[in-house]
Amino acid sequence: MSLFVLDTDILSLLQAGHAKIKARVAACQPGEVAISVITVDEQLSGWYTLVRRARKPAQLAFAYNRLAANVSFLSQTIILPYPESAIAVFEGLKKAKLGVEGNDLRIAATALDRKATVVTRNIRDFALIPGLSIEDWSKP
Repeated sequence: MSLFVLDTDILSLLQAGHAKIKARVAACQPGEVAISVITVDEQLSGWYTLVRRARKPAQLAFAYNRLAANVSFLSQTIILPYPESAIAVFEGLKKAKLGVEGNDLRIAATALDRKATVVTRNIRDFALIPGLSIEDWSKP
């Protein structure tokens, strides 16, 4: 069975209802689509920041509603952990100085550790990672 790891950008598009990505996810078998806990961290950190910066009741209500919706969505998603084996892969990638941002390297390391494919629109950066299988489901 194939395993596809959605990066944060693709997950955000899926949550927003992107038709092509929704169709591709729907075409997968149960258990074939997952996200990394790194993506969970990125998404929740963004909503926590919005909550802390809210100054008006409407802003605060919006931020908490979106945070709740995000947690609900994530609870229905397979979340891959970031085990020591993936951390070791990350450390090797970091030493290679590929010019790829830290969390993208962590997502890639999670996928490499699981022999999974990363689904991303950021082909330019992820293509720099040796041995990583990548796909972009946002394009026709």
